[in-house]
This record gives sequence, structure tokens and C-alpha cells, in this order.
Amino acid sequence: MQNLMDVAPSRPVEMESKYERLLLKAKEVPPAVTVVVHPCDETSLRGPVEAAEAGIIVPILVGPKAKVTATAREHSINIEPYALVDVSHSEQAAARGVELIRESKGELLMKGSLHTDELMRQVTSGTTGLRTGRRISHVFIMDVPTHADTLFITDAAINIFPDLDTKRDIVQNAIDLFTQVGLGTPRVAILSAVETVTSKIPSTIEAAALCKMAERGQITGGILDGPLAFDNAIDPEAAKIKGIASPVAGRAQILVVPDLEAGNMLAKNLTFLAKADAAGIVLGARVPIILTSRADSVRARMASCAVAVLYAHARRRTATVPAA
Repeated sequence: MQNLMDVAPSRPVEMESKYERLLLKAKEVPPAVTVVVHPCDETSLRGPVEAAEAGIIVPILVGPKAKVTATAREHSINIEPYALVDVSHSEQAAARGVELIRESKGELLMKGSLHTDELMRQVTSGTTGLRTGRRISHVFIMDVPTHADTLFITDAAINIFPDLDTKRDIVQNAIDLFTQVGLGTPRVAILSAVETVTSKIPSTIEAAALCKMAERGQITGGILDGPLAFDNAIDPEAAKIKGIASPVAGRAQILVVPDLEAGNMLAKNLTFLAKADAAGIVLGARVPIILTSRADSVRARMASCAVAVLYAHARRRTATVPAA
């Protein structure tokens, strides 16, 4: 499991439209109770507090009381309206946060200023964690200023070298997120280095298999194509030059990478060279997990909250639909 950024790049203020639309949509639904694990620095505390002040979450802060209150006092963050569960250290905060979710005290889990591994170790525990029958995976929601669509990139943070069955879950998790936050039917590109199937590049064979799985109903809710190289997945002219005609080529909205290394490099390239913002969410557990880097901006954390809240709201609606 990898954090995306060690240093947050600068970004012009005017490039905010995609995330702003998500935030506006999130404000239209009831706020989600969110367990925030170890919010012990300014960004990890200010993010959920500002999301609460915007009316999209109701935070439960879990961490050493002295540290959390000292951080709030130092940075003039008002945490008086919110519950604070006192624990001794970050590992205990992760364990207690997961326990609160298991006790149905919250709809979302949010990472604070602890290491990703500390939190995910508790989430993936076979006895006390939050596993379901589906593989856990991560999605970056990328706001790229030079690109019209919000791009979903998966999986660049959890599964290092996923096999075909894991990739099926990775794809399905991303499709479910895209559709349930109200973005419609996604165009899904299964990325590789080339757009032709060849035994010399195993990821091209898996891409073709995933597309066939979608044809047979093993993956639902999205339009798949692959293998596609990155250029002909997102650029219509590149797809036209290569003679690729499909609903996805040149217009992909979800980019499924071959492995974590490729995804991590792609997301970092967009972040540092294209000045993109990267919100992050983990799917496949009992609840959505807002998994941000410790270096993420408050705006990226807010966007992560917004996506998670919209997803949680869709899950609420599904849970309340009576059986036929």
C-alpha cells in the first residue's frame, strides 16, 4: 500500500470546477457519520471539520485527546461540536475506528495523520476487520485541469500485482462508485502498453479477458474496452490515428492500470506535470474508506469526503428499497 504524494504541488485557484460539482451534489444529501482516525495534524483535522461545516459529514474524531485538542488550538480549528474518542496512540486509534464501524456507529471511515498500513492492517484483519466477499481496492478521482472529464484511476494504492479475479473486483468497484455517485454509465479503459493482444505482454491478455467477462455479465454497469494504450484511451485523435473505433477509445472515464507501479506513476505524472488534484477512496470493505495522503490539500480531502458521502447515500437508498 502506497501513499501517492510526498509533496503537494501548487494549483491555480480557478481550476476547481469538477470537485466543486461533487461538493455541491454532496451538500444535497444527508451528511454521513464519519469516523476520523488519528486526526493529529492540521490538514487531517481541518479537512473533516471543514467538510462538517459544509454539511456533508458528521465527524467522530478518534485519537489521543491531548494531541487532537492541541492541534485544534494551535491552528484555530473548532472541534467543540464533534465527538472525540480518546485513545493512546495511532495503532489504537485505527483499531477503535474500525470497531466503531463494526458497531454501526459510522457510515464512513477516514484516514488521518497515521500511516496507511496502520489503518489498512486493521481494516483487512480476518477476525475484527471490515472485509466483505469482494476484494478491497482503491480509486483515485483525478481532477485534471487540461482534461474535460473527471478521471478515475484504479488501482494505484492497494493491490500491487493483481491477478485476473482481483482485477475483476477492481473494475467492478470502480464502476459501482462511478454510477452510484451519479455520473452515469462509465466508459472503462483497460490499460496496457499497446492496444493489440499479444502473449509477450500479459496485461493485454487480461484486458481482453476482462472485456469478455463484461460481455458475459461477470462485470456489469460499465462499457469496457481494452487493451488500450493511455493515449488512445483518453485522446480521440490518437484513437482515430490508430484506427480504433469503440465507445471507449479516446473518451475513457475509468482507467484500469495493469498494476500498482503503473498506476502510481500515472497518478503522480498527472499530479505533478498536469497539476491535477487526487481525491482517494477505498472500496470493497463494509463501508467506503477515505484514504488520503498525509500531504493532501484540504480541498482534496473535501473532495474525497464528497465522493464517499454520495456513495454512502446511494448505499442507503439501496438498503431501503423493499425486496420484490
